[in-house]
Amino acid sequence: MNQALKIKSFTDLITWQKAHQLVLSVYVVTKSFPKEEIYSLVDQMRRCAISITSNIAEGFSRKSFKEKVQFYYMSLGSSTELQNQLLVSRDVGYISNENSLRLPIKQ
Repeated sequence: MNQALKIKSFTDLITWQKAHQLVLSVYVVTKSFPKEEIYSLVDQMRRCAISITSNIAEGFSRKSFKEKVQFYYMSLGSSTELQNQLLVSRDVGYISNENSLRLPIKQ
């Protein structure tokens, strides 16, 4: 393998990079949520999005395959949880059609 292409850090993982972009998008979109959602849905969505990237990072640092897979599955669970929260947010009108295009919401 070419040394320049070798993965040295979790930040080299394309999955982590895409998930990081998702975190940033969630932060941007939730800025416009109603104030009464700051300590409920907004907080939950942000923590969930960060959990995705955090579990990918932690899994990357684990030495055993079994441990790596465990953290990657936790990341998948957080991803599914966030998708549910995005659907709820869209369906109650907190996310505009324009913003929904930058997020993984089933149309």
